Amino acid sequence: MKRLIPVLWVLASYSLQAQSEKPLFYLNADSSRFILTGAGAAHLAALPLRCIQQEYPNKINHVAISDSDQLQTPKQLHPAFYGCFDWHSTVHGHWMLVALLNQFPELPEAALIRKTVNENITPEHIAKEAAYFNVPLSKSFERTYGWAWLLQLQKELLQWQDADAVKWRTTLQPLCDTVVHLWMQFLPKQTYANRTGVHPNTAFGMTLALDYARATHNLAFENALIQSAKQLFLNDANAPAIWEPDGTDFLSPSLEEADLMRRVLNKPQFLQWFNRFFSKNALQHLTILPVVSDRTDLTIVHLDGLSLSRSWCMQGIAKELPAVDPRKKMLQRAAIAHLNASLPHITSGSYGGEHWLASFAVYALLQ
Repeated sequence: MKRLIPVLWVLASYSLQAQSEKPLFYLNADSSRFILTGAGAAHLAALPLRCIQQEYPNKINHVAISDSDQLQTPKQLHPAFYGCFDWHSTVHGHWMLVALLNQFPELPEAALIRKTVNENITPEHIAKEAAYFNVPLSKSFERTYGWAWLLQLQKELLQWQDADAVKWRTTLQPLCDTVVHLWMQFLPKQTYANRTGVHPNTAFGMTLALDYARATHNLAFENALIQSAKQLFLNDANAPAIWEPDGTDFLSPSLEEADLMRRVLNKPQFLQWFNRFFSKNALQHLTILPVVSDRTDLTIVHLDGLSLSRSWCMQGIAKELPAVDPRKKMLQRAAIAHLNASLPHITSGSYGGEHWLASFAVYALLQ
């Protein structure tokens, strides 16, 4: 494991760090956890700061009901979350900036982060964002990927005792309440899980939602999520992980499911479920790094995100496995390799990856 550490430093520093020799992150003594450095936080923060108030290009996921409705700009539709190409990327860009500022309050970009978030998260803007979901044809807008990242943003704000954080979370709460209400309405109707490797993935959304429910002590939401997760996933076995990845995946359907179920079940229950769910060959197949053939392609570059999301899933799952289980070390090594493979390409120069990949990297690094 130790021989991987300098490789990690060199690759990350080469691509993300032009003016400083300081490492962007390192591994702790037993190689079980990544530690993000201040230099790394500053370099990663620069990416969402460049796009979080950039309106175009923009992929608008909007159902128009009239000519006037169709002619609205992204900022008119979503005055808080209009940048970074799409709504959900703007939301998790905000989460990333808040998370980094929480962890590194002395960031050189701290003042700019506070200014930017103050301009975006205002009572007027959030009221309009919440009202958007009240239009009948918009109730499924960003379900459940964008919903999940919104709750992750609020969870981060709730865990940070800072005057701005208190203001932002108070302002954001009505939108979060709207999303939780919609999710509670949706869960009883979700007869089948969505097992895709992109935005509608059920397990990923429920994972972040469950973390939020527990952080806010919302027992009704927590119990509804647990009940739904068990209904959808508890009887799963022999995951066809050998079919992964699809060509546009940024999530692993099987690993995301396992990452959720480790939160739903206690350790003995999870181990029993995990043993049924993954064969040895299926799990080993997921340790093979994805090949990213064209980082200027908006969907092929998703595969860099897949490496990062696999990394955080593998880290979390490994924590639940016994120390003597050989799969534990296998997943820890694979988590390092996957993170190492994509970190150098986050600043690829292509907007298709740069508008969102840094958030995935920070989420993986802070787990």
